[in-house]
Amino acid sequence: MKMVLSQRQRDELNKAIADYLASSGYMDALEAFKKESDMHGEVDKKYSGILEKKWTSVIRLQKKLYSYLLFQVIDLEAKLAEAEREYIAGAPTRDKRSPSEWIPRPPERHCLSAHRAPVTRVVFHPVYNVIVSSSEDATIKVWDYETGEYEKTLKGHTDSVQDIAFDHTGKWLALVSCSADMTVKLWDFTLFECVRTMRGHDHNVSSVTFLPSGDHIVSSSRDKTMKMWEVSTGYCVKTFSGHREWVRMVRVNQDGKYIVSASDDKTLRVWDVKNKRCCKTIEAHAHFCTSVGKCKHKDSLCVY
Repeated sequence: MKMVLSQRQRDELNKAIADYLASSGYMDALEAFKKESDMHGEVDKKYSGILEKKWTSVIRLQKKLYSYLLFQVIDLEAKLAEAEREYIAGAPTRDKRSPSEWIPRPPERHCLSAHRAPVTRVVFHPVYNVIVSSSEDATIKVWDYETGEYEKTLKGHTDSVQDIAFDHTGKWLALVSCSADMTVKLWDFTLFECVRTMRGHDHNVSSVTFLPSGDHIVSSSRDKTMKMWEVSTGYCVKTFSGHREWVRMVRVNQDGKYIVSASDDKTLRVWDVKNKRCCKTIEAHAHFCTSVGKCKHKDSLCVY
């Protein structure tokens, strides 16, 4: 790239070079340079040492730029490490915050209001920027959580929708209802249509979840049982019996080998999916076990 200098800048640069050649004792080079640049007479003393000053100032600027860039890299590395810690923890790290900041505080980002009865469950779509809510008004609603806009209502149940769950791809939305409905419905989330209704429970269906493989659904009910449903056909392939009271919630571990159920009989039961039998009964609570979820610690559970 050709450097463009004004005539004044060119003259000043030539004089600075001539002064440098003279001060360094390069007299032959000086005479040749003065002849080539059409320079006459002695070089003004105000240009004495100016070339060295310019050169050393460039070096200083380079060092300052290097220090600035190094600081920026260190800062970005620290932010990346913090983001990795948050990702592993599943939430912003709490070590530098007071307990009062651990829970959400008003004002809220969006207030989504369209249901006509209490909301029973809210889940995030695993791929899209939408959330899905279920309600006692027997409907399911789809929302854009970035804009807060309502998008769609899924209708088909005749009573309160108790639970909803996505498979890991987000293609299907499985939901259950309680009371007189007693069904599990499978919805195509790309078309927002119910593609299959599964009947078999004798009372309210309180919880539903997908196996990690996505080919089976497990539901729990107030009829004291859990049922495993085949997604492709809608057939019930197994009924798990053993609880003495309402089975409030059912969840599957990360690799899909075990199912955990929480019941009003104050127990948790761990079920082997392959053998379809109860392999452990946990009795520790003094009251109803209403909820169970996977803890952030490996191979642990949180029970409520």
